[in-house]
Amino acid sequence: MGDRPRNSVHFRLSNLFIFINFTIFRVFGKQNVLMIVVDDLRPSLGCYGDPNAVTPNIDLLAKRGVLFTRAFAQQALCAPSRNSFLTGRRPDTLKLYDFYSYWRDTIGNFSTLPQHLKSHGYTTMSIGKVFHPGSSSNGSDDFPYSWSEKPFHPYTDRYKDARLCQTTSNSTPARNIVCPVYVPHMPNQTLPDIETLRAAKSFLFKHRGDKKPFFLAVGFQKPHIPLKYPRKCLEHHPLEKFDVPDNYKWSENVSYAAYNPWLDLRKRDDVKKLDLKFPFQKIPRYYAKLIIQSYYAAVTYVDDLIGLLLKQLAVYNIERFTTVVLISDHGWSLGEHGEWAKYSNFEVALRVPVIITIPQVTFDPWIESTYATKNFTLPQNSDCSPKLGCIENRYRKKDYVMSDAMIELVDIFPTIADLTNLPIPLCIDDKDYRHKYKSNSTSMSSNLCSEGVSFLPVIYATMYEKIIPWKKAVFSQYPRPGVVPTRNPNSDEPRLSEITIMGYTIRTKEYRYTAWASFNSSIVKTDWSTIIAEELYYHKFDVEENLNLSTIPEFSRIKNKLRNQLKNGWRKALPQRYKN
Repeated sequence: MGDRPRNSVHFRLSNLFIFINFTIFRVFGKQNVLMIVVDDLRPSLGCYGDPNAVTPNIDLLAKRGVLFTRAFAQQALCAPSRNSFLTGRRPDTLKLYDFYSYWRDTIGNFSTLPQHLKSHGYTTMSIGKVFHPGSSSNGSDDFPYSWSEKPFHPYTDRYKDARLCQTTSNSTPARNIVCPVYVPHMPNQTLPDIETLRAAKSFLFKHRGDKKPFFLAVGFQKPHIPLKYPRKCLEHHPLEKFDVPDNYKWSENVSYAAYNPWLDLRKRDDVKKLDLKFPFQKIPRYYAKLIIQSYYAAVTYVDDLIGLLLKQLAVYNIERFTTVVLISDHGWSLGEHGEWAKYSNFEVALRVPVIITIPQVTFDPWIESTYATKNFTLPQNSDCSPKLGCIENRYRKKDYVMSDAMIELVDIFPTIADLTNLPIPLCIDDKDYRHKYKSNSTSMSSNLCSEGVSFLPVIYATMYEKIIPWKKAVFSQYPRPGVVPTRNPNSDEPRLSEITIMGYTIRTKEYRYTAWASFNSSIVKTDWSTIIAEELYYHKFDVEENLNLSTIPEFSRIKNKLRNQLKNGWRKALPQRYKN
């Protein structure tokens, strides 16, 4: 399942001691839960082995928990992904593939993760971007159903797309994607994620002595574009250490249905100036490097805020009672396949970091943690410098407890429910709500269940250094308005009424298979008899997904097997323990 730390006496525990702690936690623990959601964060983190990442605080969190190396989103778009993992339902159940419908009004009065905890005595609070704001969460972040208090959004959100980015001190402020800033020069002398941190710290202070447990969800916006972050972060990311990926081109034997034309980047003033021919002309290498540099700098910025947030758990003496879950809503392409942003079924768009720490189970809560949060100070063993870049070998796999079990974001709800001793059942089938499309939420109810499964058994097995039977595959999807990339309708973000193709993808430990099938938006149904294009990637030798094997006769058997597995759906891929 993965390696355990070998350099710490405290982790050399006997199986009996782990079992006792785990049992005490499950039976008697009423844990607080801090869930951190980072927008558009791929696993570009030191703890995931990325040599360009400078993320000492998330790395330290990972050393105290279990890190999942094969975690995937259900759809690489903010609203569908967030609604999916917060309700425990998949996009095809919610019928939400865009930003423009609220599940309680259109498909089912499904309970959410925070609503479930709230109904069992938890104080629940949303700070920052947790639900995607707007129609998909009823313009209220699903308040008051999900939250005990009104959700907090930063005041300076209103300036997130303002013309504030300057390439030089004398340049005209613009709406750029590359946007390092001097924070004192920003509106209100702050940035949205800094406001989010302050609100989260205030919540922890207010509830530090409560007898009621809390569920605090904190959503940081960066590294979502625009890549606006304190300019000081660039000190750790000299441009010389970055380059475009080796596969900075579109594969010749892949259907254009798989391509996303990164329209959100094209709307930015600095990208507009490049005068790129739509849809396939690449961003010039020199500017692509600047975007990649700014992405990593924005991740370092958020890492610092996360360190300051985690530090408060120790300051208020609640660290030993608080489970921490860190996730992203989806990945982000940094030039792979000549693409940028999310909006696809490729690995880079779907793979996400998932890190979970559980007091007395994954770490000794009596050992004090120190997060590197002073002016982006790096760990003492770092050999980074603006001149040389990060050349030290600070990543050591043996420092982390890792699991390579296949998990999905839709598993987050049942896992946290299980962790809090409030388990929920698996949804047996989908017949009871398929016919309720466009129903009114006030006149219907829904059984509490999930289309994901708790991976708490995987955490337990990983701490035991055991391997248990687990999911055979994970499932994701992405819609398109047509095969050829277009601006209108938007190929990256088509509305439901514009969708004519649905791309479904299945990821096993060795392969990724994707089928682009005809889709009828009027009845919200896929026609599996009409498959427009296919992709097959062998991850054992092609982790970048560069060579589409779907047309090679030698792979026809495995392609047909995976196609049938994809059509059979996620329930057939579950471990036996969930099939009874």
